[in-house]
Amino acid sequence: MAKNLIGSSWCDASDGKTITITNPANNEVIDTVPESTKLDCDRAVEAAKIAQKEWANVPIHERAAKLMKFVSLVERDKDSLAKLLSDETGKPITEAIAEIANVSIGVPSFCERAKHEYGSVIPAGQEKGNEKTIQYTIQAPLGVVVAVIPFNFPSDLFCQKVPAALLMGNAVVLKPSAHNPLTLTKYTELLLEAGIPGGVINLINGSGGFAVQAMAENPDVNLVTLTGSTIAGAETMAKCAKNITHVTLELGGNDAFILHKDGDVDLAIKETIWGRLYNTGQVCCASKRFLIHKDVKEEFVTKLMETLKGIPVRMPSNPEARIGCLISEDAAKKVEEQVNTTVNEGARVVFGGRRKGAFYEPTILVDVTKNMEVAKDMEIFGPVISIIEYEDIDEAIAIANQSSYGLCGCIISENQKTCQYVANKLECGGVIINGASFFRSFEMPFGGWKHSGIGNEGVMSTLHEMSRTKTIILKNIL
Repeated sequence: MAKNLIGSSWCDASDGKTITITNPANNEVIDTVPESTKLDCDRAVEAAKIAQKEWANVPIHERAAKLMKFVSLVERDKDSLAKLLSDETGKPITEAIAEIANVSIGVPSFCERAKHEYGSVIPAGQEKGNEKTIQYTIQAPLGVVVAVIPFNFPSDLFCQKVPAALLMGNAVVLKPSAHNPLTLTKYTELLLEAGIPGGVINLINGSGGFAVQAMAENPDVNLVTLTGSTIAGAETMAKCAKNITHVTLELGGNDAFILHKDGDVDLAIKETIWGRLYNTGQVCCASKRFLIHKDVKEEFVTKLMETLKGIPVRMPSNPEARIGCLISEDAAKKVEEQVNTTVNEGARVVFGGRRKGAFYEPTILVDVTKNMEVAKDMEIFGPVISIIEYEDIDEAIAIANQSSYGLCGCIISENQKTCQYVANKLECGGVIINGASFFRSFEMPFGGWKHSGIGNEGVMSTLHEMSRTKTIILKNIL
């Protein structure tokens, strides 16, 4: 049975309760993890607070060296880690292999950036009265960081949050999803093996958001960095507000994919497969609302149907699988319900639309109008392509912007003036030109507008989100 890590001790929940982790593709039990209590959460935060004081004195180059050791250990165990990630998540094994491999991209990037994260200097004489005074800045640790990781990309999101927090001198309480916490449990073990002290890294399990909210209202927590639903983000932000606790939130999305009349339809098909069906559609920044110009809609739908016929759903463990299952049968049932709701509003299913257990077929919905909920704020977290016809590019922009979400968006057009016009008008945190909205490099600042989040993650920005600025003034030093 997997356990929590509190300080240097692996332990069960204080009341002994557990959560069963199953493979969503075949319902086989993989393991159990603790169902943490408030006492467990408070103990983890206390352990982190104590350990952080000593960790903050460790030079950044030593912190980076330990994290680079972690990278080598992940590389050593990559095959077993990929299998575990696929088994507990239901994602195709090829995608699991790729996600584990991303550790060797993301973590070294944060390490290099941290070692070159220099402060700023305001020279003497920049302002009247300061002719003999020098001012400079440093980035100081926040303290205790609670890192809340979603089920869809546990390894990738671990890499976006935990290394940056540790590099900046913070201690971390890692909170994985209750659906698939086992890969991150292994990562925690590897961090310890790499030399990160227990207490500097802690692991708390739990379901239903209880553990997250218990830690969000703890006054000894200095930052909650959460990737998850907008509802969870709002609840967490409210709890954090009581203690003025920092938050960074990467939340839901209902990204618009705009294919203009002069766009490359074949490119659009290729990007749709990548940008909507990867991880069986369970991607926050996946393209979800497909705004297709009326002149190319028929061609787009016909070619898309033909392409989908060649992409069969397989068991995730099958190396030929390009589409696996959803994270749970309940998740698949929700997608089924959302499709039925949209059909009841007047849309038509022209491809797919069937569920079997946690599996849901790639599905195309046509006759979707801008007034339907799916065209606004119904985020379908599954392999469903909702097609909305438009005539004018400003109409497409208006439909895209009517959502309360604003994570990413995209435009496919041969005219770069059109592309730049759309990119500037879309109300979202990132716009991809001639590609699907599903694009996230480790380097770029990634974050949403409106109800899609607060703050940015990425090598360019996370280190500042994980620290606070202190200005030191050398008054009359000259």
